[in-house]
Amino acid sequence: MMHLETEKALSLLKERTIAKRTVFVSGNFNIVHPGHLRVLRFAAECGDYLIVGVHGNKTDGHTLLDEKFRLDGVSSITWVNFAFILRDSSEVFIKELKPSIVVKGREHEDAYNPESEAVKSYGGKLLFSSGDVSFSLVELLQDESKRLISSSIVRQETFMKRHGFNWYDLSHTLKSFERLKIVVIGDTIVDEYINCDPLGMSQEDPTIVVTPVSKTRYIGGAGIVAAHARNMGAMVNFFSVLGNDETVQFARAKLEEYAVNSFILEDESRPTILKQRFRCSGKTLLRVNHLRSHPISKELQKKLQNNLFELLDEINLLIFSDFNYGILPQPLVDTVAKKCREKKIMMVADSQSSSQVGDISRFKHMFFLTPTEREARLAVRDFESGLVVLAEKLRKQAAAENILITLDKEGMLIHEGIPNREEWGTDRLKAMNPVAIDPAGAGDSLLTCSALAAASGADIWQCAYLGSLAAACQVERTGNIPISIDDMMVKMSK
Repeated sequence: MMHLETEKALSLLKERTIAKRTVFVSGNFNIVHPGHLRVLRFAAECGDYLIVGVHGNKTDGHTLLDEKFRLDGVSSITWVNFAFILRDSSEVFIKELKPSIVVKGREHEDAYNPESEAVKSYGGKLLFSSGDVSFSLVELLQDESKRLISSSIVRQETFMKRHGFNWYDLSHTLKSFERLKIVVIGDTIVDEYINCDPLGMSQEDPTIVVTPVSKTRYIGGAGIVAAHARNMGAMVNFFSVLGNDETVQFARAKLEEYAVNSFILEDESRPTILKQRFRCSGKTLLRVNHLRSHPISKELQKKLQNNLFELLDEINLLIFSDFNYGILPQPLVDTVAKKCREKKIMMVADSQSSSQVGDISRFKHMFFLTPTEREARLAVRDFESGLVVLAEKLRKQAAAENILITLDKEGMLIHEGIPNREEWGTDRLKAMNPVAIDPAGAGDSLLTCSALAAASGADIWQCAYLGSLAAACQVERTGNIPISIDDMMVKMSK
């Protein structure tokens, strides 16, 4: 008698695969590597509907990761139509499902295959994939361990000495994040990473040809700022406007997973912003953005404003996370900022201008702004002055207290305005992680951690240092994943 979970999967599959040429693959899938991908691609090309059975934790002694994680890994592969935890032997399931084809790796061809008799009993076929690369799980784990061990943060201790703080001060600031209640408002973005296998150059035109292997989605934009803040311990209220589509369901689910208290309004005139990155061999080949950037309606602005105002008596900090896609029109920014000033709530802002054009100086009276050099120059229309002059021009134009100009691999320039005096202090902080796996999201993590540090009472130098440390943690991983205090404490202790 089959396990109840297997029976449920079988019943569902019989409904979904009527008149379809089904293909079945099973395995442990401890770590999905290129060898697995070649097998699954081969299997998908053999039929109409690919079914993958992932062995449960107690099936044999070779499952290193929990079944949930292994199932998630397989389910994310675009070729797989249905994946489930297989609680029974493959041959028992095959006899009941009767797939047209069962596929195994080439390494099993000369071994005993119990699936063979099951397939023959109803006239199916057992095929062995033509995967042309062999991978050892142990070797992959060893290589990854070496990479993690060799990964290190370059701690800028001379910067700390210049500004009179130490590791204890930083640790104390990080631990104080849990006392904060904050608001994040801005554009939510869903980032989709589509990993591809290179096929070569087209013979028809000079075009690189790839085939998609797997895709993974992450919450991005202001959404990841809110998620970072929550994962660092703060209580977060998040305000944004999304479309009425399939992508919004993913965004809502992720924000809920990250325990972010969200006030999401839906706008049928725009899609939820989706940014696709097609990647191959660790490099991004192409980006495709699905969006509309017109300003949200006055009605939506009013709803955001009213809901936000109800919380202002409870919060310590407001973060504007602007990507210039219309979620933060100037009237809304001005009204919210004015109310926060009246209530003496600290505000910070970032306004990104990469493929789009914005003006970060439109956010007035912020504790700090975090532009790139390009964004700062666009704001003040100055493409000649040095960084210090540029930072002071932006500080005055935006009536900001401080400016943090991010300089990619070169780190950042910190420009401090001294209250009630025509003076300022400036210093450079080198990047703490010069080798980035994926630089996307570094600015969001820097903004979040620096802002929380500021709201906790740290000076601008400590804020910049902790923000840079958060960015160094972020660029070590692919995609936006919320950073925790523990992540940062580990880096500080090395």
